Amino acid sequence: MSIHVENITKTYGQQKALDEVNFSIKQGEIVGFLGPNGAGKSTMMRILTTYLNADSGVASVNGFDVKKEQRKVQRSIGYLPENNPLYPDMYVKEYLHFSAQIYKIADRKSRVKEVIIETGLQSHESKKIKELSKGYKQRVGLANALLHKPEVLILDEPTTGLDPNQLVEIRQLIRKVGQNATIMLSTHIMQEVEAMCDRVIIINKGKIVADDYLVNLKSDKIQEIEVEFDYKVEPELLMQINHVREAVDIKTASGFYYQLRFETEKDMRSEVFDFAHDHELKILSLNKRNKNLEAMFRELTNE
Repeated sequence: MSIHVENITKTYGQQKALDEVNFSIKQGEIVGFLGPNGAGKSTMMRILTTYLNADSGVASVNGFDVKKEQRKVQRSIGYLPENNPLYPDMYVKEYLHFSAQIYKIADRKSRVKEVIIETGLQSHESKKIKELSKGYKQRVGLANALLHKPEVLILDEPTTGLDPNQLVEIRQLIRKVGQNATIMLSTHIMQEVEAMCDRVIIINKGKIVADDYLVNLKSDKIQEIEVEFDYKVEPELLMQINHVREAVDIKTASGFYYQLRFETEKDMRSEVFDFAHDHELKILSLNKRNKNLEAMFRELTNE
């Protein structure tokens, strides 16, 4: 396992940030670590990067204990924290050479050139970091994390604050890097997870509430239909429709709206039309959507 976490607990005063967290990440996986603000994402990542110690439990990265073998862990990971600390008055190439020297990389000149090409910084390598856009600063942060060829990359909110074009660029870069490294990235942007990750771990209030591959979580069998009739209908009557699992009266002042939840691959709109015909109802509006990652995230993290 590239990352193994067992019963990790961390408390700040009376607040339990992590509560007996368990998960493992295999070599070569790109895993999205999701959760609302304050769920414990950054705390978990800081423990894995040896910045913080857990109160209890054990964790390892590339087989090295994060508490007992901190230097070995640090040598084997690349870390991009949320605030991406850089030296703004240094030139891009100068900064990467400085970092390569700290890592004691043998052929610094060659390796810096490689990561500049890999992260698309060729046209900006002679600029001062403070002159760069947010997207290019993120590239510099990724380049710095990749310098020593780490086996594991830990990225904390790598796409925060980027415009749509920058999002696409950084997304493509992370997917490219993921061909040669295990990546764990935290975010609360569902679209980024669906675009980059193979697997999703969702944490809420310090506890893991979901852990599965994206293809399993994005089930086409779960569909929701929102329908407006011209008359009031009791939800119990709607429950007679085939495959319906839940019928909710959406109380509004402007009409008779209902949300129907089905569990089947069949498009159930025809069944709703048949129900309306059989009960002499008119359908004023009807919308269908399959359950996506964002809907599941809301269900798992709402009170």
